[in-house]
Amino acid sequence: MTGVGLAGAGAGAVGATSPGAPVGHTVGRAARPVHPAAWWIWGVGAAAAASRTTNPVVLGLLAVAVLNVALARRQPGPAGRAVGVFVRMGLVVILLRVVLTVVVGVRTPGAVLFRLPEVDLPQWAAGISLGGPVTAESLVTAVYGGLQLAVILGCFGAVNAMASAYRLLRALPPVLHEAGVAVAVTVTLAPQLVVSVGRVRAARRLRGRPGGWRGLAGSVMPVLEEALERSVRLAASMDVRGYGRSGVLAPRRRAVARGFLLAGMVGLVVGSYALLDTGTPDLFRLPLLAAGVLAVVVGLVLAGRRVRRTIHRPDPWGMPEWSTALAGVLAAGLMSTASRGGALVPPVAPPGWPPMSLAALGAAAVLLLPLVTTPPVPGLGPADEGGRR
Repeated sequence: MTGVGLAGAGAGAVGATSPGAPVGHTVGRAARPVHPAAWWIWGVGAAAAASRTTNPVVLGLLAVAVLNVALARRQPGPAGRAVGVFVRMGLVVILLRVVLTVVVGVRTPGAVLFRLPEVDLPQWAAGISLGGPVTAESLVTAVYGGLQLAVILGCFGAVNAMASAYRLLRALPPVLHEAGVAVAVTVTLAPQLVVSVGRVRAARRLRGRPGGWRGLAGSVMPVLEEALERSVRLAASMDVRGYGRSGVLAPRRRAVARGFLLAGMVGLVVGSYALLDTGTPDLFRLPLLAAGVLAVVVGLVLAGRRVRRTIHRPDPWGMPEWSTALAGVLAAGLMSTASRGGALVPPVAPPGWPPMSLAALGAAAVLLLPLVTTPPVPGLGPADEGGRR
């Protein structure tokens, strides 16, 4: 690295002039990426909070909070553009949910808006109709359900835009490294396909080729070819780095590790069922789940000793990561508390104004905590953090 590069790296480490900022403007906090595991905990907590209610007001507040954090802390480059892709996918989900409810679905009694030609279905499909009367109650239920799915999808899209899958792969325990590669490839598939399609469309435009549906047939093969070439490069780089090389683990220790993993998975399944079953005594819910998690952790630690892998400059875990993870957990907990007894279930028969609670407002507010506690993203200036699209 040249002297200029070293100087630039040192300046970025202490919070020197930010790219795109006016001359003399310095960033108060040193720009560094937040640990990807913290973003995933935050995103899963936000998705869990959205899964607890179909209240459109609460879902809208959660979506606004997630979108604001994603726009301010997304990665520079193509991965950061995944937010817009997932937002459009969410809108498609809502539309499909409404269309399926109108055409095929369970007819909710209520105020009939219009009627479609009805087709008689066999006896085994009782309760489901193809066509027939469409009520306002069924449409409202479909919109609420589609909005819930869209917000959950948007939470994971925000995580994809903010957390690097490759850095998350580096942070996984050694025993999960091989499974993490498959997960990383799966997670990055959608953003990479968007980038590939954009490049192919730009190249066809420059060559004067037709676009739209007419150019679809000529764009499929280049996109697939680029995806195959990327996979070959990934396999070659993994082979050069000695991927899959493992150490020797004593048979007794291997059996103990497998036993802990098996017992832990059973504990997780039983504990999760007990947590969801309202008839299970409170004394057995959390202890079973905690015992399963502890057994899985011990099994992973023992099994990971056979995998020899080192990490160069691992990502730090500090107060920004703790606050981000805590925000996701608190949001899920607050929404779980607010939704008890159907307090956040909007009335649909007849449709009415959705109820609201302070706990639901607190859940949406807590999700905004990373805007205050996390450092700016490297490579983005203050203007970019304010909502660059």
